[in-house]
Amino acid sequence: ESDHEAPIRLVIVPRSNRVDKEALMAHLFATTDLEQTYKINMNVIGLDRKPRVKDIGTLLTEWLTYRTETVRRRLQFRLDKVNERLHILEGLLIAHLNIDKVIKIIRTHDDPKPVLMKTFKLSDVQAEAILQLRLRHLARLERIKIETEQKELIAEKSNLEKILASAARLKTLVKKELKEMAALFASPRRTAIVQRGEAKAILKSELTPAEPMTVILSKNGWVRSAKGHDLDPAGLSYKTGDTFLGAGLGKSNQLAVFLDSFGRSYATQAHALPSARSLGQPLTSMFTPQPQAVFTAVLFGDPSLHILAASDAGYGFITRLENLYTKNQKGKAFLSLPAGARPLQPLYIENLEKTLLAAITNAGRMLVFPLKALPELPKGKGNKIIHIPPLKAKEREEFVTTLALIPEEGTLIIQAGKRHFKLTPGNLSEFMGERGRRGKKLPRGFRNVDGVTVEMPEMG
Repeated sequence: ESDHEAPIRLVIVPRSNRVDKEALMAHLFATTDLEQTYKINMNVIGLDRKPRVKDIGTLLTEWLTYRTETVRRRLQFRLDKVNERLHILEGLLIAHLNIDKVIKIIRTHDDPKPVLMKTFKLSDVQAEAILQLRLRHLARLERIKIETEQKELIAEKSNLEKILASAARLKTLVKKELKEMAALFASPRRTAIVQRGEAKAILKSELTPAEPMTVILSKNGWVRSAKGHDLDPAGLSYKTGDTFLGAGLGKSNQLAVFLDSFGRSYATQAHALPSARSLGQPLTSMFTPQPQAVFTAVLFGDPSLHILAASDAGYGFITRLENLYTKNQKGKAFLSLPAGARPLQPLYIENLEKTLLAAITNAGRMLVFPLKALPELPKGKGNKIIHIPPLKAKEREEFVTTLALIPEEGTLIIQAGKRHFKLTPGNLSEFMGERGRRGKKLPRGFRNVDGVTVEMPEMG
């Protein structure tokens, strides 16, 4: 919409009201000349009289220091002048009180200055000031004028000394003068200062329709994806000697995350994965894991999802799925593993506040405690979930085999062979304890746990 008054006027009209206008403008700012960034190399000579590159904060701090010192020196200069004038006025007042005698000395001596200094105990400056006056001015000196000026200068001297003696008063004066200068010389701002997020181009994946998707991982590290969430991943065909390991449910515009046996995480765009109609593609062709590394889990969903990450040495922590994201093909160090430990299958957390965590070891010990007792961390080893004697953990005589998240009023079902053992909320209290404790032995016959399920109470 350009005319003779507005030669350049761009009007951008989205095709649909579903378009995120803020995201669209951020994309245009990042990819076009609608916004340009100019870099400034502020290499300046500072207070130390040495050239150095300084940021805005350092520049302003040094300038305020310089300004404060300038004002202090100006006040000191004025104070010196006031003291000098008061000294002269004292001499003029003496001359006024002895005016006839002063005039007589000036008229009768070729060099009257030493005589005046000796007779009236004047300093060289005072005597010089008296001699600089014409005789008619000397005769007309008025005591009231001298005393009035003297009084004003004494008051000014007192004020100057107070300011110079107080850092707070000096700072207040500097601030007041800066405001006065701004009122006199500053022009109204013609543009608004608005804090915005960093301009970012819209990724191709963000333009892709967000469709439900399932990502399937096999035990040999082959991956594929399928549209929808109603797929039976275990029922798909796999390569000879390969079987189903895990699946993640999310959307096509989200990242799929994979964990390996060294605790490293890897991420890739889900929509770019091969179709489930094929046998998939090995993850080693997408990423560069360490030698002997094995992919152990797939995570997929909203970046803000809380998950429980843990090792079978009995340590773990809570984190968000986005903390596992990385663009590095070699992966990202996420879960720190004690010597000999292996990562456990991460668990999705639905309710952080009202969930119990049950930890079971191969020795048949179980400990239950509130999940919120664990810290939320971006990465690391985590805190102790259940205590395993260090020697037994190192020799892998004892390790965690199972972790289970139990909602409030939920029932934990422990499977051991063909038998199962139900632990209702009331029975679970027998295994409750503080995080990091040893736990309690399960009943005989249920200490070799094959798996656990969680059963919710029927509603209504």
